Amino acid sequence: MRILFATSEAYPLAKTGGLADVSRALPAALQRLGADIRLIMPAYPRAVGQLREPRVVAKLEPVMGVSDGIVLAGLFPDCDLPVYLVSSASLFGRAGGLYQDDNGQDWPDNAHRFAFLSQVASDIALGHCDLGWQPDVVHANDWHTGLLPLFLAHELGCRPKSVFTTHNMAFQGAFAPHEVPPLPLQSGDDLEFYGRLSYLKAGLAYGDRVTTVSPTYAQEILTPEFGCGLDGVLRARQEVFSGILNGIDEDIWNPVTDPFLAANYRASDMLGKRACKVALQHELNLDADPETPLLGFVSRLTEQKMADTLIEALPFIVGQNAQLVIVGEGDRSIEAKLKDAQTAYPAKISVTIGYDEALAHKLQAGADILLAPARFEPCGLTQLYALRYGTLPVVRRTGGLADTVVDANNQSILDRSASGFVFDDPSADSMVSALTRALALYHDPLHWRRLQLQAMTRSFGWDRSARAYMALYQELLGLPQQDDVKREHQGGRTENAARRAAG
Repeated sequence: MRILFATSEAYPLAKTGGLADVSRALPAALQRLGADIRLIMPAYPRAVGQLREPRVVAKLEPVMGVSDGIVLAGLFPDCDLPVYLVSSASLFGRAGGLYQDDNGQDWPDNAHRFAFLSQVASDIALGHCDLGWQPDVVHANDWHTGLLPLFLAHELGCRPKSVFTTHNMAFQGAFAPHEVPPLPLQSGDDLEFYGRLSYLKAGLAYGDRVTTVSPTYAQEILTPEFGCGLDGVLRARQEVFSGILNGIDEDIWNPVTDPFLAANYRASDMLGKRACKVALQHELNLDADPETPLLGFVSRLTEQKMADTLIEALPFIVGQNAQLVIVGEGDRSIEAKLKDAQTAYPAKISVTIGYDEALAHKLQAGADILLAPARFEPCGLTQLYALRYGTLPVVRRTGGLADTVVDANNQSILDRSASGFVFDDPSADSMVSALTRALALYHDPLHWRRLQLQAMTRSFGWDRSARAYMALYQELLGLPQQDDVKREHQGGRTENAARRAAG
């Protein structure tokens, strides 16, 4: 099976968030299943500089006012994953961020830039670029490639099937009509979104199949509360819509081999985790005491991630003689309040503004409890890393958090399915209640060790997700499915249907 995977970023070529991790890990997992998969993304300077065996494979005809377009082909720097880079110096060759300038302002021509990316991807998929390769399936991701299913849907002849995945409904790619180049539209409602034109809406409306990144989030975004104004589009397409849980790279996030750690460890021998905790306390100038409960929070410091609620819970945390390590950036007022808390309690609270990959690994290994609440969370990754490292997560029951963490109540502790602590209301009181339960069990070493073992033996690698997507592609193409692959996909579809029926 030939698959073209369209994205705006992929690690390590270019990254601003979790989409880049997915765009590297999922195609690699599909490749391991035997797929002939190729990525397509913009030729940002940082991506071109890392491309292995680069070569020009197409010089593009002028389109959308772009006359300098070319397509580069090569391989990822760290694996044999093929990638096409869509190059235009005027659109993608600039310094600054992928989507914003150095002042944090969106590039004013983003509508043009990503319409061009989708147009070129469509031309490649339809064989117009004479590359000697055409996909059976095109998989587009988020608003940046949302126009791609629209372009394919308006092709009158034989065309590849399309899958569109929304990773976060809050990012909608909505532009003023005059910013958007001429597009093939059946009606004025195709992209219209409160007076603007939404590329996300195009992907949701025109993908032959539509997915999102967890079963619970798939159910949530069918409602006005979480659908961000596009829930009606999804409800109209429920028969082709499903949620497939993201995975994590279990080679990179592995306490047995992690090079960032003071000591490596495994589920059967946790002595190294204790050493990691003391090393983290020393590094961050906290009181070095392996018996003190250490809480971690590595996330964007925003209201979505409930960082404001965490501030309300600080008096409780300090009063429990616990320590708190925070790594992240976001809302400036939240950052300032957290830094003030660090100043007030320097031996108990550490705040690092900005993301530090090495520190994130050290925190997952050194903490006892990970705080990963959210008002909404499409999938979430930090709670999956925490489970892998034996750091028990405290999460809110929403989106992928609800799908991946089993609350430690009497029944789940008894049947040994518990893996963390779950609360429902997006309030400080509810968070504190869950933390109270977590800290009580922390001081019961036998039960705590059992929970750690249960958490660490769960698997959230990408192979299961890849099998589910492979089944989706095969169903879309009318191909027979391997039994194990078919079960993965039908299980996800059955779960989504059950959730809809229950709702």
